[in-house]
Amino acid sequence: MAKQFLALFALLLVLPHLHATGTIVPMVAKTSKTFYVSGQLSGMGATDFMVDTGSGYLTINEITLKALQAKGTAQYLRDMTGVLANGDELVVPVYLLSAINLGGRCQLSDVEAAVFPGVARQILGMSALKKASPFLFSVDPPLLQLSNCQQQLTKAEK
Repeated sequence: MAKQFLALFALLLVLPHLHATGTIVPMVAKTSKTFYVSGQLSGMGATDFMVDTGSGYLTINEITLKALQAKGTAQYLRDMTGVLANGDELVVPVYLLSAINLGGRCQLSDVEAAVFPGVARQILGMSALKKASPFLFSVDPPLLQLSNCQQQLTKAEK
């Protein structure tokens, strides 16, 4: 009971701060269970990210990685073993991306991204969301309220 009270108290302290300083990024509900935000990776055009707070990493696909490498905006860090939603394990490379812009309103720098084979969908996971914490995920209305956003991408970075 005391832990629940402390958690509620902490939430009440954080929410006014989010409201006063947060950056709102609209989400689009594709189904009743999945939400997407528009985004842009430095060196690439627009893309959509499925928001997944259960994913430890921002994930991109191999096609996106090749485009980022051609622009010099992705740096290899390491390989890691990821556990997929179905329980299978997969070894994937992790890259450091120079910047990601969410909804045209929130730029985050130096975000780690796991790279999945083929044309897998791009996922906005916790490696990016932690950089924008504290954050608020709302389903009604569907939006993300993010903190610690940096200035927008310059035309040269787009």
